[in-house]
Amino acid sequence: MRGSSTTIKVNSPYITEDEVREVVKVLGSGNLAAGEYTRLFEESFARYLGVRHVLTVSNGTVALYLALKALGIGPGDEVAVPDFTFFATASSVALAGGRVIPVDIDLETYNIDPNDLRERLTEKTKAVILVHLYGQPADVDGVREVLKGRTVFLIEDCAQSHGAEYKGIKTGSLGVVSAFSFYATKNLTMGEGGAVATNRDDIAEYVKLQRNHGQVEKYFHTVIGWNFRITDLQAALGYVQLAKLDKMNERRRAIAKIYNEELKGIKFLKLPVEKSYAKHVYHQYTVWVHGSGVRDKLSEFLRARGVQTAVHYPSPVHTQPALRDYLIVSKKLVNSVEASKHVLSLPMHPGLSDEDVLTVVEYIKEFFRDLKV
Repeated sequence: MRGSSTTIKVNSPYITEDEVREVVKVLGSGNLAAGEYTRLFEESFARYLGVRHVLTVSNGTVALYLALKALGIGPGDEVAVPDFTFFATASSVALAGGRVIPVDIDLETYNIDPNDLRERLTEKTKAVILVHLYGQPADVDGVREVLKGRTVFLIEDCAQSHGAEYKGIKTGSLGVVSAFSFYATKNLTMGEGGAVATNRDDIAEYVKLQRNHGQVEKYFHTVIGWNFRITDLQAALGYVQLAKLDKMNERRRAIAKIYNEELKGIKFLKLPVEKSYAKHVYHQYTVWVHGSGVRDKLSEFLRARGVQTAVHYPSPVHTQPALRDYLIVSKKLVNSVEASKHVLSLPMHPGLSDEDVLTVVEYIKEFFRDLKV
């Protein structure tokens, strides 16, 4: 077992000499702005996802914002989002001028509950943002069934699901448009960065204009846009990461298998599931810790022994003060509130060794052997 002086990180980018070599090549070229590597990454990622267009942008929040604006979302429009997600899923709606309908979650997957969604939709609902939380694909067909007969756009938030599959189809190709993040700890990283993926030419053209000051050619602007571009340094990093994404995801799945096998007998823990329709890519390995206050005690116990954990997420969307004036809450959101009290993410990234994982397991077993409740 490792000594407690060595920290086992809850997440960490997996960077090798391959990425370093490619980034140094860009630095040596002197061509740092978006260029050849950006084009290569966009084309390669589009092929990987099975979509017509991938447009890189500065981060995942921008990707969500542009996806919404490309669909015409604005003042008076309502967008349904899972109540249990990262803040940007909802804040992007507010930034676009819309209002947020938080929807409760299914406690098996932590993803949006189609039955609860059905009860919250209104005539003003223009879109649903489907988050594939923790790398577990959401119930796409269940949501599609709810939306049948309605003019409501399905948007995917794939910030945690690079390479995940729903019924054999990559997430990011299941809605009218999708948004990715390439933040430092994502399954595929550029350090920062994001992308919009779509099969619709009009959405792609909108994003191209908006990310580059509305230019159709150099110094000729047809609309007022933004600077939402990435650099070739980021794209080179992402291009190398993409080539080994499936391999990194398989390592994540192997780590999850160890956790599942070693922790399955602990009655205080509810372990993640992988639904029959899904290929889970374990952006996070998140357990449910039963008992009042036990989650926080376990987290502190592990921290004292050099094992990082995290809570994703301690505050549901409907409790965020910044969103107070944008929310439409028609009834209580019971499951998301309960999840926020009990979920705990354990170390999960491709750089973990089997020894690291087994060390975490042994500490968890020790904690529950000595737990007095």
